[in-house]
Amino acid sequence: MAVRKVALADVKSLVGQELGVSDWHLVTQEAVNAFADATHDHQWIHVDVERAKKESPFGGPVAHGYFTLSLAPYLLSQIWQVEGVRMGVNYGLNRLRFPAPVLVGKRIRARATLNSVEDVKDVPNAIQVTLGITFEVEGSDKPVCVAEGVFRYYG
Repeated sequence: MAVRKVALADVKSLVGQELGVSDWHLVTQEAVNAFADATHDHQWIHVDVERAKKESPFGGPVAHGYFTLSLAPYLLSQIWQVEGVRMGVNYGLNRLRFPAPVLVGKRIRARATLNSVEDVKDVPNAIQVTLGITFEVEGSDKPVCVAEGVFRYYG
């Protein structure tokens, strides 16, 4: 999918629009294990494949919810790019839910909508955007992560 490139001055004109959908991304056990190592979260439902197959209600190991969320910058970079900025920063989240698990071996993607844009007070040529981000797993109608991310772009 082609990245949607938007000039900083034109971002406000896209409020309410879907910005696009990322490519599919395969969730591997190796990536889940690396995330577990980085976050010190080695709960068996994520890293013990055999136990997860036998005891988990999901039938196998699942990715951490925050693993899914951590893919947002990568997947969003496939959807859109704000041009004419010195930098962009993650400012936070307004909402976050994990309605369904991501089984290891499945592919996920992100869908983004521009919910709002505000000028940053006392900072010239800076905006704060709120994106609705829905993470989908291939073959399922139920989202695996629904987030409202807040980002700032400085021109």
